[in-house]
Amino acid sequence: MNTLFYRFGAALAIGLLIGLEREHAASREQEKIFAGVRTFPLLSLAGCTAMLLSETLSSPLPFVAVAALIGLLIAIAYTVGAQRGQIGMTSEVSAVITFLLGAVCYGEYFALAAAITVATMVLLSLKLEMRTLAEKLSQEDIYATLKFAVITAIVLPVLPNRTFGPLDVLNPHKIWLMVIFISGISFLGYFLIKIVGPRRGIGLTGLLGGLASSTAVTLSFSQRSTRETALAKPFAMAIMVAWTVMFARVLVVVSALNRALFNQLWLPLGSAAVIGLCYCGYLFLAQRTHEAGDGATNDTFANPFDLGPAMKFGLIYAGILLVAKAAQVYLGETGIYLSSIVGGLTDVDAITLSLSQLSRSGTGALDLATAARGIVFACISNTIVKGGLVLASGARELRRAMLPGFLAVLGATLAVTLGLG
Repeated sequence: MNTLFYRFGAALAIGLLIGLEREHAASREQEKIFAGVRTFPLLSLAGCTAMLLSETLSSPLPFVAVAALIGLLIAIAYTVGAQRGQIGMTSEVSAVITFLLGAVCYGEYFALAAAITVATMVLLSLKLEMRTLAEKLSQEDIYATLKFAVITAIVLPVLPNRTFGPLDVLNPHKIWLMVIFISGISFLGYFLIKIVGPRRGIGLTGLLGGLASSTAVTLSFSQRSTRETALAKPFAMAIMVAWTVMFARVLVVVSALNRALFNQLWLPLGSAAVIGLCYCGYLFLAQRTHEAGDGATNDTFANPFDLGPAMKFGLIYAGILLVAKAAQVYLGETGIYLSSIVGGLTDVDAITLSLSQLSRSGTGALDLATAARGIVFACISNTIVKGGLVLASGARELRRAMLPGFLAVLGATLAVTLGLG
């Protein structure tokens, strides 16, 4: 009996949440809707009750009958609304989902019901933002995303999930899976920039740009600093934020792939991230700005779901995986460190994935401490390259603002890394 109350209680809560959102949206847009804060909870309770009746009578007819009745009422409401010029079906579809969620709650799939409810409310609440995103997307963005999605859906399932080639280290299925994984992270940063726009603040552009490409952020703001020297500290803050996001991004990737390696890495990379954040705070307090500015433009960041860059990353990852394994076999630790430093000059993600894969537990696995040092050395070499971009293309004021933080991050990271056991 207590379980039954839980089922109906969950259904009532879900209907109430969706009803509140619909009622709020209607009042905000000054529209009339057929169902609101009272009707939606009743719909979810109706779905739960219909499932109870079907189970009691051992027949699906009660649920089918109630569902048909609810569907008829929703159809009538839509017809009346259409006659008044209200063509949208958002509330009607939400009502159907709410009714079905009540049935899901009766089946005690509470986690699934909660997830669907959250997804529904997010979609309902982000009406303006999603329209803005749709307007900002270019035709190239759509084509690139569709190409990547189609090729991924077709290629990934048929790729052989076993190792090939010299040193028996190249697994086509896993290589492509890592391409999807990293592209997904970049995809998030790219579309966040599309949603909020680069004009929302220099610091925010650095944060979101760090997810897409910290190198692009560094180059963009370094070049702009030569034209707007008064914004040197805000530009330095944005660059440092992007670098800090890069360290955090590496930790997230390693945590998802190799928890044992993460335990070795969190201290040196976490130290770099903390120092970077502290220096960002100093720059923020030293010179706050409300300058919206152009910042980095959306064109600065290439669509991460374009097929060309995805294939290029896959080849780089496979090449570094092979080189790192060969370096381990023939040169030992020294070879790993050299390949990490060279690989990190252009791409941190590829070397991170490679060493995470090679250091997984198993026969002949790479030592965790060696893998951790290799990843940190890759991050350091990548940071040095970006520091070189600042020195080469940034204004004198930007170089002066960046140098202390740059040296502090490198020094602390090296000191902690050399202490790894």
